[in-house]
Amino acid sequence: MTVHSIEIRDTLLETILLHVRDKGWSWEDVTEAAQICGYQDDMASSMFPGGLSDVVAHYADYVDRRMLAGLEDASCSSLRVRDRIRLAVLTRLAVVEHQKEEVRKSLAFWSVPTRALYGQRVLYRTSDRIWNWAGDTSTDYNRYTKRGLLSSVLMGTFMVWITDESKEAIVTQAFLDRRLENIVKIGQAIGTMKSVVPPFLCRANIKK
Repeated sequence: MTVHSIEIRDTLLETILLHVRDKGWSWEDVTEAAQICGYQDDMASSMFPGGLSDVVAHYADYVDRRMLAGLEDASCSSLRVRDRIRLAVLTRLAVVEHQKEEVRKSLAFWSVPTRALYGQRVLYRTSDRIWNWAGDTSTDYNRYTKRGLLSSVLMGTFMVWITDESKEAIVTQAFLDRRLENIVKIGQAIGTMKSVVPPFLCRANIKK
């Protein structure tokens, strides 16, 4: 997708978001946004050929890009990987600090069974971007394991956050910290298995 196309999508999305809080995600609002922005009648379907799912997916992408922009000046060279992940997730939540209802409507949209697979891909994309920013360069199965685990953490964190009324989202932060600790423990367990299983298999082959 060209930079110009992304800019058009962003412009449409920003207009659409004016209505999501009260009305939810609606294709009618998408076509109306195109008219308000002065585009031709077919611009909505041209920019979002997959329909409303493409619109909601672009919202996630829009937030992701602002998250990454917010992290550009972050001093994280001395941070542990888990702390980098934590910073990225909290930065993403800060981007949508005043859009809880919009996020809630998005989660509800993806909860429909026929949209679940698309929603999972969107969530995985966010997870992938966070891991890449955090410096992960793995290319083996660990890459997919890490992103799958973080996707689960992200979903749980979003669900807690949309109902969190605590000061500075302390409840959400505590939840995120617990889940990230779980990921670390799982990673350590996988590392142990990788170091133990190969020698074990070698010994088994020798006995044969």
